[in-house]
Amino acid sequence: MVGSGRVALVTGASRGIGATVAIELARRGVHVVITARTQGGLEETDDAIRAGGGAATLLPMDLADGPALDPIGPSLFERFGRLDILVHCAGALGRLTPAPHILPKDWDTVVAVNLSSAWRLIRTCGPLLLAAPAGRAVFVTTGVASAPRAYWGAYGATKAGMQHLALSWAQEVATTPLRVNLFDPGTVATKLRAEAMPGEDRSKLAKPKDVAGPLADLCDPALMLHGQVVGR
Repeated sequence: MVGSGRVALVTGASRGIGATVAIELARRGVHVVITARTQGGLEETDDAIRAGGGAATLLPMDLADGPALDPIGPSLFERFGRLDILVHCAGALGRLTPAPHILPKDWDTVVAVNLSSAWRLIRTCGPLLLAAPAGRAVFVTTGVASAPRAYWGAYGATKAGMQHLALSWAQEVATTPLRVNLFDPGTVATKLRAEAMPGEDRSKLAKPKDVAGPLADLCDPALMLHGQVVGR
């Protein structure tokens, strides 16, 4: 069980998997710093956290605004003096379209949110995670990253890049207490999934809360799993 006194940064925490894992980590005694674009969504997550006796700090932010991510690490150090956990759930689908039809603005957004933000988070949070007694970093990935599908080029390519970056970092810190893993939740009834498959029967899909526990388990200091893709 994750011990109290630990601090986590969770992206994409206004809804879906990001929100449910933030609530689960808070239930386990972690103070969660939750970030997303939507202030209202963050407040709803905060309400759920506080209703369960947990504590959160809200950090409204658009991950597409790359330079805005760079001060996160120093700000967390100034506020809390530590960061033990990074869970990167935020993602952008873009448009499902043939590769030659991907628009520059859509490409730029998907690259910024799915790939560049992971790089910036590693840069800004890496030193704090390495300094933690048992730092944990988890990046939410997708099966499309390793099994390309027609029309999913932008999303799949950027997630594949994120996956490669995270696993490379995992190898680089293998001799330290920091553990870095990827988590593939499988097919889950999220907003992104609804955008991609609007006609799908969502009642047959797993719910975000169904994967929150297994994802939060990867943040447990007792779990030594490292450099792997974990999921359903």
